[in-house]
Amino acid sequence: MVQNKKVAFYTLGCKLNFSETSTIARNFQQDGFERVDFEEPADIYVINTCSVTDNADKQFKQIVKKALKINEKAFVAAVGCYAQLKPEELAAVDGVDLVLGATEKFKLTDYINDLSKNDRGEVHSCEIEDADFYVGSYSIGDRTRAFLKVQDGCDYKCTYCTIPLARGISRSDALENVLRNATEISAQGIKEIVLTGVNIGDYGKGEFGNKKHEHTFLELVQALDKVEGIERLRISSIEPNLLKNETIDFVAQSRTFVPHFHIPLQSGSNAILNKMKRRYIRELYAERVSKIRQVMPHACIGVDVIVGFPGETDEHFLETYYFLQELDISYLHVFTYSERDNTEAVEMPNVVANNVRSKRSKMLRGLSVKKRRAFYESQIGTSRTVLFESENKEGYIYGFTENYVKVKYPWNPELINTLHKVTLTHIDEDGAVRIQFLE
Repeated sequence: MVQNKKVAFYTLGCKLNFSETSTIARNFQQDGFERVDFEEPADIYVINTCSVTDNADKQFKQIVKKALKINEKAFVAAVGCYAQLKPEELAAVDGVDLVLGATEKFKLTDYINDLSKNDRGEVHSCEIEDADFYVGSYSIGDRTRAFLKVQDGCDYKCTYCTIPLARGISRSDALENVLRNATEISAQGIKEIVLTGVNIGDYGKGEFGNKKHEHTFLELVQALDKVEGIERLRISSIEPNLLKNETIDFVAQSRTFVPHFHIPLQSGSNAILNKMKRRYIRELYAERVSKIRQVMPHACIGVDVIVGFPGETDEHFLETYYFLQELDISYLHVFTYSERDNTEAVEMPNVVANNVRSKRSKMLRGLSVKKRRAFYESQIGTSRTVLFESENKEGYIYGFTENYVKVKYPWNPELINTLHKVTLTHIDEDGAVRIQFLE
């Protein structure tokens, strides 16, 4: 049945989703399918969904349409967070044949025995309590970096978030599995690994709801630092209360971990952090930033922030704005609060009008542009190491320094996936930094 069958994938959402899509794709390839680009005709289109923003819901329908435009007889399967939260809704979308929940997505190939179209999507979802086992995964994207999943699920009960409903309890990969995956990745010539998960600072909680920490996050980074062949390791988003001083100190002197942290703040107002049920106050956040600056003055620090949360007054928003303005950080990821079914926040009074939400979002995005510019300016004249990426963008090759400054250089295919010592010379009009080679 599988002979010469083609499968294509589309991933919405986070790095974790990308790592899981890659793992599902490898399962298909092991079963004899040929993987093709989403823009090409395929027998099966797999869409890995996200539920974090409103847009992800709308995008799903457009992607299904796009797939069926390429091949109207194609079999369409939906997996991922939105598929777990609202399986019936996805199954009702025209042209969707199969919807798999959190426990089933890695068994997708088992469900595909007949590729004929269904009148309505067939749903195999689970109670999220059943998602208590761990499936390791990693993705290899543009040949220069890979996303390595080390943890899944979350035990936090933030009032705006559906991730615990979509992914279940916090659980981690065994340390030896993570190290094996890291070794496999480095054997493929990939220079940078980004550690990913839902709440990676919580790493160490075992499978099947075993809450005992087998290993801590610090032990994980210490062990990964010793893996041969990896040039760079990057920690993706990590909660401020779980980013311990010992980890910051270790990164500062490690062989492979780069000086780049992405730490969600969500609000600079303690009153709003409390309503969000976040597990820290702004003072702790400021301490973390100051600790990083103390041991790694040149580090890049990114921040997630949500605007327009129910009850966020102008005063609360300005607290956030001024807090971030004063903080020595490098860029912001700004999210406009969007209502999510089955969350506490959706029932909260004092809803912020949409036009106010977008105005606040615009203000913080403007602040982010200034912060990034100031950070890049602070790096001009310094020597850094750049890992070059694989795309030719209008005659230039781009890459990132260890501290996440985006650089550009006239296109030269020999630079792809190589590391070079450079001096940062000046900021170009597109915002990327020009360089001079040191060797």
